[in-house]
Amino acid sequence: MNGKRRELGPDYDLIVVGASFAGLIAARAAAHRGLRVAVIDAKREPGARVRTTGILVKEAVDECDIPAALTRKIPGVRLYAPGGRSMDLSAPGYYFLATDTPAIMRWLARETARAGADLFFGMRFDDATLAEDRVILHGPGLSARYLLGADGAKSRVADVFGLGRNSEFLIGVETEFEETPTVDPDFLHCFIDTALAPGYLGWVVPGVGMTQAGVAVSNGPFGEKRKPDLAAFLKRTDPFFALWNCEVKAKRSGPIPCGGVVSPIATHRVLLTGDAAGLVSPLTAGGIRFAFQYGRRVSAAISSYLQDGGADPGAVMAREYPKFGVKKWMRRAWSLAPANPLIDAALFTPPMRALAQWIYFQKRADASLGRESQNNAPKYFYPKY
Repeated sequence: MNGKRRELGPDYDLIVVGASFAGLIAARAAAHRGLRVAVIDAKREPGARVRTTGILVKEAVDECDIPAALTRKIPGVRLYAPGGRSMDLSAPGYYFLATDTPAIMRWLARETARAGADLFFGMRFDDATLAEDRVILHGPGLSARYLLGADGAKSRVADVFGLGRNSEFLIGVETEFEETPTVDPDFLHCFIDTALAPGYLGWVVPGVGMTQAGVAVSNGPFGEKRKPDLAAFLKRTDPFFALWNCEVKAKRSGPIPCGGVVSPIATHRVLLTGDAAGLVSPLTAGGIRFAFQYGRRVSAAISSYLQDGGADPGAVMAREYPKFGVKKWMRRAWSLAPANPLIDAALFTPPMRALAQWIYFQKRADASLGRESQNNAPKYFYPKY
């Protein structure tokens, strides 16, 4: 699958920079449509240096079938207020999937190669030249009629071609522990505590053969820097899970774009998608669903352009990428980090329940907002980093 580096000058229809969820989904779909596709990534192998919690909402699963053996179905969410009070949330027929994310990335890379794409790992994108009818990559000796940047929150493709760059981030840290019976496997455990997770939240997830615990924070409303403190969060959750006594299997950290879609997203024969394009919900930091959805849509637009003389893909996706207008304002409001006593007092009131319904439940909202346990689950809740 890595393949040997070809001699100078191999020409492709499409080169995808970044073997991310978005990049591999787009590459596979484009190869199925008959394009000659290459994927390049600086990582030595697929699934290396994963920076995402890997939680899939049901809508993401509907966009891309994932092998059941690599997932764990979780039907509900347990939401904890700062004072320790909690409520359980669920919805008939709805679920989340915890995933073995490195294994899924390896599977998706194999599926992309089977579709006919060439995958080059250990190949870094540093610079490129835009010619009239192709993009020429410096160093690798590759060229293509179109270039798709799916190379993450701090995209080098965006830098090289002067495209929009993410400027607002959450910073997340997470540790994988051995699987432990102290974590109820029927729930994603979500902690609101603005002393420990200002601007976002903390989480404990019953993962695939392990337990994931993490926390993310935003910068302050005036740009002041905040840092996540995972040790403090683990101390906060110790009465519930006692994870300090569990073996550590892996650690990860990274930025999560939360400023909405960047601008511009494209120039002649170059387009951004996934985290590189800011396709992450500003409020909830959910991005995998968008990676699946728009990875496929981007490949269709590029295929139409190259094969049939269709509309410019950049113009097409500028119309189709979500605007996130209200969620961007709510992101800024939540970054103010209201005091914990205020959250404890307000979280279970009918207005706040209604707000939570709108944010997380949307079309699955239940009119019975006064119950401690509601038959709905959040639409997005977990970070991608």
